[in-house]
Amino acid sequence: MVILFIVGFMQLKLLAIGIILMGIFSRLVPHAPNIAAIGALMLFGGVYLPKKIFWLPILALFITDFFIGFYGTDMIYVYGSYLLVGLIGLWLRKHKKPLIVLGSALTSSVLFFLITNFGVWAPPNNWYPHTLDGLLTSYTMALPFFRNSLIGDLGYTVLLFGGYEIIQYLSKKYLPRKLFQLLY
Repeated sequence: MVILFIVGFMQLKLLAIGIILMGIFSRLVPHAPNIAAIGALMLFGGVYLPKKIFWLPILALFITDFFIGFYGTDMIYVYGSYLLVGLIGLWLRKHKKPLIVLGSALTSSVLFFLITNFGVWAPPNNWYPHTLDGLLTSYTMALPFFRNSLIGDLGYTVLLFGGYEIIQYLSKKYLPRKLFQLLY
C-alpha cells in the first residue's frame, strides 16, 4: 500500500513538474504572440491535477513573467482569467468528451480575450478612451492576438488531452496488468 502511495505521488509530482516546464518553455521559446500553452495547461490542470493544485500552471506564468517582465495592472486580468479557465477545467472533469474539451478550450480563449482586453481598456489604463467606442476599439485591435490565442489554446489542448489519453490507452493495452495497476 505504501509503495502504491509513493508511486502515485511520484507520478503526480512528475505530471506537475512537466506542466510547469511545458508552460515555461512555451512562453520563453520564440513564438507568435499569444501562442502559448498556459490556457490549455490550466484546462488540463483542472481536469487531471488534484483540486488543491489545479492552479499550478499559473506558477509557470509567474516564473516566465519574472524573466519577460511584469506588465502592470493588466496582470490581474490575465491571472484572473486563467484562474477562471482552471475552474472550467474543474467542471470539465465530469464532462470530459472530445467535443466538450474542444468547446471548453474555445470558451477559455473567448473568456481570456474578453477579460484581458477589458483590462487593457479599464482605468487606470489610458490606452483607449474610457467610452464604449474605446472599449470596442480595444477589442478590435486585439483580434489578431485572439486568432493566435485560439490557435495556441486549441492546438495545445489537442496535444495535451489527446496525448494523455493515448498514453493511458497504450499503457493499459501494452503494460502488464499488475504494472499498470501500480502506475495508475
